[in-house]
Amino acid sequence: MCVEKLQKIFLAFALGIVMMLVATGSYKAAFLLQFILMVILIANALTGFCALTKVLNAAFPMCNEEKK
Repeated sequence: MCVEKLQKIFLAFALGIVMMLVATGSYKAAFLLQFILMVILIANALTGFCALTKVLNAAFPMCNEEKK
């Protein structure tokens, strides 16, 4: 498993948690988590920096390194 795939899995998992929080009526927590995810994705798009990628890269290879 490579870093980029794990990052997408974690994003899907976090969005699932947001859906669960909305379903249970925890709107404030869902809004906060959704806002944090939006900030992370916008920062990644504008700067190319993602903290999750840096952390996961310590244990897993990047996808382009895995194919070699």
